[in-house]
Formats: sequence, C-alpha cells, structure tokens
Amino acid sequence: MPKIAVDALPVNTGSNYLPPHHEAVAGRAWRAVAAAGGLTQFGANLVTLPAGAWSSQRHWHSHEDEMVVMLAGEAVLVEDGGDTVMKPGDIACFPAGAANGHHLQNRSALPCQFLAIGTDRIDIDECHYPDIDMHLDPAGFRRKTA
Repeated sequence: MPKIAVDALPVNTGSNYLPPHHEAVAGRAWRAVAAAGGLTQFGANLVTLPAGAWSSQRHWHSHEDEMVVMLAGEAVLVEDGGDTVMKPGDIACFPAGAANGHHLQNRSALPCQFLAIGTDRIDIDECHYPDIDMHLDPAGFRRKTA
C-alpha cells in the first residue's frame, strides 16, 4: 500500500460560500489525502483549523455520508442536539439524509486537526444549511430566498 507524503500535498484554503458566510471558515486549510492516493469512491481531507475557525457552516447532506476523526487539538462539534467537545481519538458520524446540521468550531487557543471522510456524490447531493440563507445542489451554491 503506497504511503501518502502528506507534507508534500498542496494545502487548500478559501471557500466557495456566498458572502458573508465564508468569513467563519477563514484560515481553514486542508489536504486532499484520498485523491492523492487515487481513491475515487470517497473523499478524505486532512483539515487544520486555527484558533477561532469553523470547519464549515452548519450543514447536512442528502446523499453523502460523513465521518470526522479528531487527530490533534480540540474542537467543539455543534449539531442540532447541542455542543460536544471532540478530542484526539474521538469520532463523529453523519449518515446521508439525516437532517442534523453539524460542523466543528475551534474555540481553543491552539490549532486542531481532523480527518474528514465522506462519500462524493456531488452529482446528486444537496447540502442544506439550516442556520443561513444558503443551499448547495449539483448546480452550485444559491440563496434559499431570492
């Protein structure tokens, strides 16, 4: 099995979120580890959040399973049921179609790192953002109200 040279992978930053929703994820960085290994059945990103950054806007997917494995530091999982502290070794799973808006917030003073794994169904998936005026479907991001 080929080892991935993680430090040699490009670091991705930025966001395609509609303004002003991109501001909360400023500083988020990720490396596409599954793609680097030639995997096509699912995606896996090694994500680093600086202090104060969010992983995403709170969301849920219609056709994509998601799993987060906390590797370093500490983040707060924010979901419909409340807030849960995530530390190294903690795992959270989000089945496709479960309307449980979720994301991670780094409320600590230090960076945190986690592996985000999910099925890539961008051809049919719809991503719902319960807290903001934004929706993602195969055509791209749009406002829910227009």
